[in-house]
Amino acid sequence: MGNVILFAVIQRGGFGLGEQRVQAQPYLHGEMIRLMPAPQSAPARALSVPAPVSAPIPAPAPAPVAVPPAPVPASSPSPSNPQLSQSMAAPVAAEPGAPVCLEWGDFSGMDLTRATAALSSLHLADKLSQRQIERDIGYWVYIPPLRNKAAVNRKIAELRALGVREYFVMQVSGRWLNAISLGVFKTRDAAQNFLHDLNTKGVRTARVGERASKLKTTLFMLHRVDAATESELTAMQKDFAGSYLNKVPCALTR
Repeated sequence: MGNVILFAVIQRGGFGLGEQRVQAQPYLHGEMIRLMPAPQSAPARALSVPAPVSAPIPAPAPAPVAVPPAPVPASSPSPSNPQLSQSMAAPVAAEPGAPVCLEWGDFSGMDLTRATAALSSLHLADKLSQRQIERDIGYWVYIPPLRNKAAVNRKIAELRALGVREYFVMQVSGRWLNAISLGVFKTRDAAQNFLHDLNTKGVRTARVGERASKLKTTLFMLHRVDAATESELTAMQKDFAGSYLNKVPCALTR
């Protein structure tokens, strides 16, 4: 009975405990405990374990980009290198109407006679000079060797009657004895053109052949001629197949 009375007093807050009640801890059923997953919006925080400190890895340096040098205007070369500036300078054109120096060539045989006559009509006086060029090989227009001297004389008379005045009779013993040379040329084309002219005159027995011997040709030099003379020479040059007419430094014409 004492125990019952003591229990009743405790339930009513006896022994000076007032309204404070002592509640027993409810029993926990461990088999019913479940772990709830963490919310998706709040990821689980990892354990704060200090990472080992290491030196920062430098970013790869960008590849150097080649920058082209700034163009230098042709009209203003660098003054620090006068030799380079001079080599880059554009050639200075001759003033219109200024005298020029020319070379015209090269000629032999009948073409030399014709070119000399054409130049004499220009009355160039001391502005005209000439020099010889020696070649190791050339071409000639010829009449094949004849049987004897009498046949040579008859052929010469025939050539003169057709207007041919330039010829040379080969008198050296050998395979060309009694052949008649009508002209010597530096190129086959020039020889063929001359042969064509002979054919138009009626010469039918002439031939073109290679002449493997020293061949001397003539080159005309014209010093400081005016524009009108240059134009006349340009027109003349077209009548001489295989010839050339070039401007040259005036030092070469003296």
